[in-house]
Amino acid sequence: MVQRVTYKIGDEDLILETGRIGKQANGCVYAQYAGTAIIATVCASHNVTEGMDFVPVTVDYNEKFYAAGKIPGGFVKREGRPKDKEILVSRLIDRPMRPLFEVSFGREIQIVPTCVSADGIHTPDILAVIASSAAVTISDIPFHGPVAACRVAYIDGEYVINPTFQQQEKASLEIVVAGTAEGFTMVEGGANEATEDIMLGALEKAQGFITEMCHLQEELQKKAGKEKLPLAPLDVTLENAEAIEAEATPLLQDACFRDGKTARGVAVETVKKQLSEKYAEQLEDPIQAKLFNALFDDIQYKLLRKSILEKGIRIDGRKCDEIRPITCEINVLPRPHGSALFTRGETQSLAVTTLGTSLDEQVYDDIDGDRSENFILHYNFPPYSVGEVGKLTTGRREIGHGNLARRSLAPMIPSRSEFPYTIRVVSEIMESNGSSSQASTCGGCLSLLAAGVPMKKMVAGVAMGLITDGPKYENYKILSDILGEEDHLGDMDFKVAGTKDGITGFQMDIKIAGVSMQIMKEALAQAKQGRLHILSIMEKCIDKPQPISVNAPKILSMKIPVDKIGALIGPGGKNVKALCQQYNVTINTDDDGTVTVYAKSSSSAEDAKKAIKGITEDPEVGTIYNGPVKRIVDFGAFVEILPGKEGLCHISKLSRSHVDKVTDVLKEGQQIPVKLIEVDKMGRLNLSYIDAVEELAKNK
Repeated sequence: MVQRVTYKIGDEDLILETGRIGKQANGCVYAQYAGTAIIATVCASHNVTEGMDFVPVTVDYNEKFYAAGKIPGGFVKREGRPKDKEILVSRLIDRPMRPLFEVSFGREIQIVPTCVSADGIHTPDILAVIASSAAVTISDIPFHGPVAACRVAYIDGEYVINPTFQQQEKASLEIVVAGTAEGFTMVEGGANEATEDIMLGALEKAQGFITEMCHLQEELQKKAGKEKLPLAPLDVTLENAEAIEAEATPLLQDACFRDGKTARGVAVETVKKQLSEKYAEQLEDPIQAKLFNALFDDIQYKLLRKSILEKGIRIDGRKCDEIRPITCEINVLPRPHGSALFTRGETQSLAVTTLGTSLDEQVYDDIDGDRSENFILHYNFPPYSVGEVGKLTTGRREIGHGNLARRSLAPMIPSRSEFPYTIRVVSEIMESNGSSSQASTCGGCLSLLAAGVPMKKMVAGVAMGLITDGPKYENYKILSDILGEEDHLGDMDFKVAGTKDGITGFQMDIKIAGVSMQIMKEALAQAKQGRLHILSIMEKCIDKPQPISVNAPKILSMKIPVDKIGALIGPGGKNVKALCQQYNVTINTDDDGTVTVYAKSSSSAEDAKKAIKGITEDPEVGTIYNGPVKRIVDFGAFVEILPGKEGLCHISKLSRSHVDKVTDVLKEGQQIPVKLIEVDKMGRLNLSYIDAVEELAKNK
């Protein structure tokens, strides 16, 4: 039986429907708003695994080209591997939903939201979050939801909920907020130097819409919800748990507060090995071994949080608002156009900037419409950065962290017209112990300046954490520049990037039921202090762009009349190809008459620019040109003053005195200055050699 609920937003209804499509899935919801539609399904595996210590959830958001009435580009006309956008939306759905599943459910869960209709006006990602949560909510899978999301834009002093694509382009702040009816649990987005107060206002604005969307899903659940499947809790307890905890706690108290990640890791493993040997017979049972490991994690969790809440001391000895030691270096690599090494504690990014031409732009072919980007940032997290062995892959983590760093730097990148290069930054994480994405932001900024990119302002980022206690989280500590352990055992991972004057990038994941606006206000203020501190250190290393590397392409830009574009390009591109070959350059022509010349040397670029002017400019009377003598005849010489344009220098215009033969003064191929003295009624160009020589001598 088909069941449907609706919610009026503006002039359109948001529709959630089930019972017509995908009936064999555990849950399936068709969601539509205006011309955008999502089909979200959720399935759980049939087999139950007892004693799992994580929730095996996979979210695979995908977009079909037919949704926008398009056929995929390229040779293979089928949708292929997930695009970066699809991965980012999958993360957007996964992060607020994952904490609300029961670990004791013991089954694999797969959520597949598919965009099947896209109107190019309304973004599908928000609808995908709502549809995915609704599918799980009405299914038989236990879930402490529902969750919902909304996008908030700040446009001309006003907050706009779920702006269109066109409205987003005008926004000075654009964030996505997700959460439950009780509070938000995830935030991410970017801004053009938004203040902390504007950010807080956007969060408050989002909660009302999220609550309404959660209530809408609950209404659908009442109509079509299935009875939930039973959990499979582990009914086995750890034998000798009290004795093990009593022995382990004082030993871990010392081990967990050693200086350095590696030293702490070795010390903790030593304690674990010591006790596991003592209880070896008991731990031969795999379930007992798993419970033993869980107890060790729980002891560390308690010790870390107790030290911070009661003493304000973290595991590395820092105060709550203290930033780890930072070092910055630039030009650490000899050949790349710009490089920097940013080290903060045990987190290190080697950031490298490459300058390219417009032909190097990243082209996107997706349902939102074809577009290109001239600023690219890639993030790599190799296994050696944490002292491990593994495959070198580009996974969801790499895509997500790279997107956050790119979004943080993008508002400060100059426009194409100001700096006509394609810019690629690559952050190689050399070491990691807390917020390598923000190290990438800082290192990326340094490497951009080292490459000569005229950034509007410098950008830095910092990761914040939260430790709470009490029934309403009234006892809490906000942490600046969190370690990996504090991220794992804390209640919030909160990344803020920006300039001295405002926020440019923002991402937050919360693990508890709700964070008050007071906590958010304090966290943003403390993050600003940390950001300013980091910027002050970065500025000592470099505070303005260096000269562009000699290894970078040379770029010259010029405007030509639109009606001359055809003459420059020539039939079948003949003219422009010849110029590129002659001067060893690349020439790009835009529809508005902007011509960009890319070359390896300045002289090649200048020569090509002069040639382009020759083809596209009309000869001007009174102008002196330098050109080769193409032909000599009895009555004068034909000189090429512009590519493809020749004029006659009559024998009488070669000298003030009598000239018997033209060859007495000139020879073919000779480069001479000539002045254009007339364009006759037939369009013929009359030149004077002697007038040009005399005028040049006079000007000297």
